[in-house]
Amino acid sequence: MAPARFHLVARTGHPDFLDLPWEEPLEQWKSERLVSLIRGISRHVVRFVEYDGALYALKELPERPARREWTLLRRLESQGLPVVEAVGMVTDRGDDLDAVLITRHLEFSLPYRALFSGQGIPDLRTHLLNALVELLARLHLRGFFWGDCSLSNALFRRDAGALTAYLVDAETGELHGSLSDGQRGYDLDIAQVNIVGELLDVDAEVGLPADLDPDEIGEEIVRRYVSLWDELTREETFGPDERFKIEERLQRLNELGFDVEELQLDATLEGYRLRLDPLVVEPGHHRHRLLRLTGLDAQERQAQRMLNDLARFRESLERREKRTLSESVVASRWRQEVFEPTIAAVPAELQGRLPAAEVFHQVLEHRWFLSERAKKDVGIDEAVRSYVASELPRRPPERIVIAPE
Repeated sequence: MAPARFHLVARTGHPDFLDLPWEEPLEQWKSERLVSLIRGISRHVVRFVEYDGALYALKELPERPARREWTLLRRLESQGLPVVEAVGMVTDRGDDLDAVLITRHLEFSLPYRALFSGQGIPDLRTHLLNALVELLARLHLRGFFWGDCSLSNALFRRDAGALTAYLVDAETGELHGSLSDGQRGYDLDIAQVNIVGELLDVDAEVGLPADLDPDEIGEEIVRRYVSLWDELTREETFGPDERFKIEERLQRLNELGFDVEELQLDATLEGYRLRLDPLVVEPGHHRHRLLRLTGLDAQERQAQRMLNDLARFRESLERREKRTLSESVVASRWRQEVFEPTIAAVPAELQGRLPAAEVFHQVLEHRWFLSERAKKDVGIDEAVRSYVASELPRRPPERIVIAPE
């Protein structure tokens, strides 16, 4: 048999993928590396392979859109946006075979359909909508027109009891310097139609929670997006004696998880007009601060919860030592004395189901529950022991089931 002919582009730090049968159509592969994952609906053939515990998604599609999606994903990733990592592309496979785009599977993530099965998460409606709306707004801030926003084209990660959404399909996207109101509105219309259809499908297959009506969800997506975009971008006028409104606006944005790098203030006869350039509204306020202080990388809501615990630790430490401590010293001691011992005390079989930051968040939640019941602070050590005792025997694996095909 003649050797296979193909052209492979792969980023360093990942496998070379040379042992895969590129000369065959993707749907006919019998490779031992193939694994089965719960996934969303796709118009293309998608298979998953495993290399040393790392999972990669392979999507077969015509070469031109494959190159385009490769470029878009790389550019969005370089801007720090929540997208899957494009790691390779295979073209020139011969016999009229399409190209294959290779992306790194997002660890600890689930497609939206999996959220409606098993234990699910509390208040799924709110968390699902907030996650997708925030993702769409973040993309629009960077001038990205999605063109096919849907639940199927996103993956969801747990984030301190909520969800964070990641873009996994950029095939229909366009990257501009900025988006017009018309472009954003059209993208939002597409999202509304797609999401209503997807939820109707889920309702027909497995049923929806009582508080999830597809048409109402579609309308609520629009309302939540409009509200978030308004908070991020609207002009605000205030008088000379109302300068506190600047701080209030920045505080609201920080609570939403956004940083503002630059303010624009215009003095008028009526007072001051505050404007925010969307390009300098940066998501990840708490995440960036946690990373700067502790070197720990977490999702935005996880980071916010961990920063709250760090502040609690600082208050207790300074009261005990009767002196004021610098933020950097407190952060270092919190990581050494609280975070790392907590994670080390949780068995590997529990840690492997969720990221360390989410495990820590769940321990903090458990501590709060125990403290409420005991009417006193039970402490982190007791919370860890109780958490492990309650979670280990009853909790099914959190991670998507992987099995050979």
